[in-house]
Amino acid sequence: MPSSPNALSGRAVPIDVLIPAIEKDLATLPHVVAGLRRHVRHPIRRILIIAPRRPKMLAFCKTHNCSFIDENTVLPIVKKDIHYRSRTWERSGWLFQQLLKLSGDRLCTADFFLVIDADTVLIRPHTFRRNGRTVLYCRNWSQEEYFRTYRKLMGSPKKAPTSFVTHYMLFERRKLAQMKREMEARHGTSWYKAILRSMNRSRPFAFSEFETYGNYLYSTDRGGIIMRKARNKSLNLSASALTASRTGALAARYRSVSLHKRKDYSLKTKAGSR
Repeated sequence: MPSSPNALSGRAVPIDVLIPAIEKDLATLPHVVAGLRRHVRHPIRRILIIAPRRPKMLAFCKTHNCSFIDENTVLPIVKKDIHYRSRTWERSGWLFQQLLKLSGDRLCTADFFLVIDADTVLIRPHTFRRNGRTVLYCRNWSQEEYFRTYRKLMGSPKKAPTSFVTHYMLFERRKLAQMKREMEARHGTSWYKAILRSMNRSRPFAFSEFETYGNYLYSTDRGGIIMRKARNKSLNLSASALTASRTGALAARYRSVSLHKRKDYSLKTKAGSR
């Protein structure tokens, strides 16, 4: 048998899947999980749902054979400790979910794990490892503040010519852990505190886990990644409207769809929303 994950052929590489979620995601989660099981061309060891401990979320995980992780047990901090808000918007939960994703090197056991947002559904086959290289999906626009934070955090400017914010990404546990160790060494504190201290928290879009990891790989192992256009379609429709015929038609042009809910980041937003 191969002695390392890089020795495995692409489709033979087993992966875990990590999905941060909250209760309002329960409408889309069945589609997300079904899309993963249908379209990921790797053996999936476990699908882990990181979420608040709520009866409906626990029931979902049991019904859909997913592993539940209480989000408040992952980090030394919880959402209420973050304080990422202004007088007009609240994004503490959004940032907390990103920190949860970056904890995947401790939560997952497979050498590689796929992170996917709880409103994004794969509609075409995906292979995330090819000939020992990681496939990263890209788009052509981003938030400049993400890159300012990256420079403060990592000590160098971003080098990738495109954006990695495409709602899902394959992480390698070893390289993610290495990136976080470099953050800690550079800033003399834990990796998550380094992120919080490097952000301009007066800006509503100040950090991206996907931009950070993607640019880290691009700068340290450019030959180890393959970049592909994301071809993600944002849809303003309910999960129940995502029928097989609709996804079949969309798959002719797109790789995935995101059922983005209307997000209200004002202080009127309910405490549990993100």
